[in-house]
Amino acid sequence: MSDVKRELDELMRTFLGAFDNTGGGRPRLEAVREVFIPQGMIIKNVGGEPVVYDLDAFIEPRAKILTDGTLTEFREWEVDERTEIFQSIAHRFSEYRKSGRLDGKRFEGTGRKTTQFVRTPAGWRMSSMAWDDVLADPV
Repeated sequence: MSDVKRELDELMRTFLGAFDNTGGGRPRLEAVREVFIPQGMIIKNVGGEPVVYDLDAFIEPRAKILTDGTLTEFREWEVDERTEIFQSIAHRFSEYRKSGRLDGKRFEGTGRKTTQFVRTPAGWRMSSMAWDDVLADPV
């Protein structure tokens, strides 16, 4: 495995881990800014109209629900990925799973993410991400 691939793997682990609040832990949402370029874009394309976020608009509502008891025991993890690297750009197509309690009801879900990366003077960073997911009925 190349050093670049390892770096991209770590960026994805850090991003997904930023939302983890299992065992009463606090999410580490500042990590989103660490792994993205400042102009990063995140797109929720679930259902009808895509919702496009800059980093602040993406982080703010998640910080609230991950710390006010709305979304507890939440974690998200990658189960498969395909990464292509070309010089100073890269793309990753991921399958992920997630689980937690939303308003006290247990849920599990799965989905796909497409993530673009760019090499910067500070190392590799995410530049954009889009996702679509499917939530199963609460268990």
